[in-house]
Amino acid sequence: MSHANARTTIHGRMLIVQRHQAGWAQAHIAKAMGVSRKCVHTWITRHTAEGVTGLADRSSRPRSSPTRTPVEVEDRVLAARTELRAGPEVIAEHTGVPARTVGRVLARRGAPPLCALDPLTGAVIRSSKASAVRYERERPGELVHMDVKKLGRIPDGGGWRAHGRAGAEATRDRSLKLGYDYVHSAVDDHSRLAYSEILPDEKGATCAGFLARAATYFAAKGIPRIERLITDNAWAYRHSLKGLFVPAVGLMPVGGGVGLRR
Repeated sequence: MSHANARTTIHGRMLIVQRHQAGWAQAHIAKAMGVSRKCVHTWITRHTAEGVTGLADRSSRPRSSPTRTPVEVEDRVLAARTELRAGPEVIAEHTGVPARTVGRVLARRGAPPLCALDPLTGAVIRSSKASAVRYERERPGELVHMDVKKLGRIPDGGGWRAHGRAGAEATRDRSLKLGYDYVHSAVDDHSRLAYSEILPDEKGATCAGFLARAATYFAAKGIPRIERLITDNAWAYRHSLKGLFVPAVGLMPVGGGVGLRR
């Protein structure tokens, strides 16, 4: 089975087979591919028995697990987790199941970590980094996210990453101020349609102009109306934009840190 440290992909395995069919010795194939002779023999044998499908990844899960914890015991562990809202050690004392087994059961059954639960009610109050259900609004234009990324400009010929810190420092012209570029971006929460521009600053008027052009772009892509705009608490959004009307799209800020409604 392929894994994070595997030396071959399905294409590499096919190359092993092709070289074997071309008359290469298995030892020579192993040396050229940087793998063991056993690995070469395995893929040649599988291809001989199953054809190209034999080179595909397989699950490493055993066909049967006779020593696996019974379902009834797993249910008892999960019930104790819900009742006690405690870690494996406490649950082990309560159920008589070893703590390491409790940990494996909780992971196998997808029990959320304690840090994601409310201490009083046990309800899940924090989402995981990889959520199975993507968060999004119900319709395009209902909510648009807007933000700015500040990036330092790179001198002609490259900076210190290209020439090393010593080389870049020796050739640096201190009288030359490169400054920054500001990447303004707007993303529709439902469709994830994005619009970005590189602008010279992040002042209120610049942000307002970018917003007008972003609304025009969204309209051209089938999102004629922006109902709400959410931003962070940057000065340009909280103060410079406050009270500034955007004629192109008819948006008026209603508060700092966010709130543009149409």
